[in-house]
Amino acid sequence: MTVPGFRPTHVVPEHGLSAWETPDLDRPTVPLDPLLPVQLLERRGDWGHVLCSNGWSAWVDGRLLVAVPQDPPAAGAPMTRTADPRPLLARAEKTLARYRAAVADLADGSLDGEAFHARTRGLRAGIVVDGESAWLYDPDHGRWAYTDGTRLHTCAADEAPRAVPHPPDHAPTKVVADEPTRVVTPDGDPR
Repeated sequence: MTVPGFRPTHVVPEHGLSAWETPDLDRPTVPLDPLLPVQLLERRGDWGHVLCSNGWSAWVDGRLLVAVPQDPPAAGAPMTRTADPRPLLARAEKTLARYRAAVADLADGSLDGEAFHARTRGLRAGIVVDGESAWLYDPDHGRWAYTDGTRLHTCAADEAPRAVPHPPDHAPTKVVADEPTRVVTPDGDPR
């Protein structure tokens, strides 16, 4: 049985996804199958409440869901900042340059081991490039993202999902059936 009006917004990553009854690591349930289409109903911090086409729902690490592609942007439209890989590439380049400079200073003797440690403390970068594909580490969000050069997709996270400290001030989002659009004429008659 398929939920009426079910429209997937995401799919489960290719290796499946752990699931929980509530946004709580102590309440695991059956994991979701690889590439299963799901509809994201609600977000709480890193957690995502998803609905499957058969009506079953679960909480997952929402960062790992793969978004269903939308229509491509119009030609010439700028890429969105959240999906654009260039900022992470620039950050990795700057971090690597700082590390390379510290290594050079250590190698030529102008920096001792303790100063090298202090100068490189907190530096984090990660990048793997394989042809058109690249995996970039995002230290601000503690996750690895995959890109084909146009969009970023989270593929792994450093930590388990974290919930928002307080419940939202509104009721959870609910699935509702599509209703036909009603048009009202200027004289007030519905069509």
